[in-house]
Amino acid sequence: MPLLGAHQSIAGGLHLAFDRTFAVGGEALQIFTANQRQWQTAPLQPEAIRRFKERWAQTGGMPVASHASYLINLASGPDKAEQSVAAFAAEMRRCLKLGIGLVVIHPGSHGGAGVEATVARVAHHLDLALERTGALDTDLKVLLETTAGQGTSLGSCFEELGWLLAVSRYPERLGVCVDTCHIFAAGYDFRTAAGYARTMAQLELHVGLHRIHLLHLNDSKKECASRVDRHEHIGQGCIGREGFGYFLGDPRLAHLPMVLETDKGDDLAEDVENLRLLRTLAA
Repeated sequence: MPLLGAHQSIAGGLHLAFDRTFAVGGEALQIFTANQRQWQTAPLQPEAIRRFKERWAQTGGMPVASHASYLINLASGPDKAEQSVAAFAAEMRRCLKLGIGLVVIHPGSHGGAGVEATVARVAHHLDLALERTGALDTDLKVLLETTAGQGTSLGSCFEELGWLLAVSRYPERLGVCVDTCHIFAAGYDFRTAAGYARTMAQLELHVGLHRIHLLHLNDSKKECASRVDRHEHIGQGCIGREGFGYFLGDPRLAHLPMVLETDKGDDLAEDVENLRLLRTLAA
């Protein structure tokens, strides 16, 4: 069975994200390593790193992924690219210090320049960030997240992700994170067995299932092909329960961590219920 978990807050300290994960019965974790709405972040303190690693060890080494800041746009033109490259390099350095091996990032927004003109730019900026970080000789994987296709965002079709992987000078350092809400909103309808088979066949053709290292399990407030990114609780949106059952029951994905990115209150009750439902569907 896949390792199920959720994105958790780091309020009060990075290490407390593990306590929140345990509180909801999670087996996998995703975090922001810093404030995702600020360009400049304070350096990680040695004590914070120590406490994070110590608490992580107590979990038995559950899978942990970081999600890069939403401000970063690696599709930016030359006048703005440096800020995003520097911010992503800083994110990867934090991951290396913490021992996190997976970092998720959106491919970026071309701002009207067009997909073909921008793919090579994104790959170049990814390469620059990897080189600056010193991550090329590590096990750190950068995961390009599938997107809903809202506005001028890249990565809403599997072909675009495949192009990015092919153009990079360091494809071995790259992988993919599949977000169920995003691919559904982008037009991949996996609510039936036939639809799921078609979706996975396209993923295999253009990306390769071996490149998937993480899934975001989110229902969608909007219909298929809406190109609107609005997460909903499992089974309460337009995807419905059955669509998630196909992912959870696919033996090709059984070894992967899968995390929620749905809204929740301070008591995390929504995470508890979503994970309970997912485990029921998996069984």
